[in-house]
Amino acid sequence: MGKMVDVVCAVIVHDGMVFATQRGYGDYKDWWEFPGGKVEAGESPEDALKREIREELETEILVERYLDTVEYDYPSFHLSMRCYLCSILSGNLHLVEHEAARWVSEAELDEVPWLPADRALLPSVLTCLKK
Repeated sequence: MGKMVDVVCAVIVHDGMVFATQRGYGDYKDWWEFPGGKVEAGESPEDALKREIREELETEILVERYLDTVEYDYPSFHLSMRCYLCSILSGNLHLVEHEAARWVSEAELDEVPWLPADRALLPSVLTCLKK
């Protein structure tokens, strides 16, 4: 088994749509994902998520509730991704690291080329969009 990567992601929902970002680097460049990143030593998942969104999107978020944890084996590592439903407190989701971003409706969820781990989260995302 390769290395273990512990990350958090934000399912940011607004007006019945979810925010998605496109990777601009690495093996999975151009694939789509929910924004987030690695948890640093001594950081809670919620604090890590707030910090990552602040750094990557210059936006302050409210972490509303835990949604799900996705475990996924990529060829070179095992990903453990804790996912949280979030909303925007302030900021305009300015892209610092990503290539592109978009708001995705329930009808468009299956049309997006999601990273495999993020695709596994779609059933949970769907329940958030239906509320």
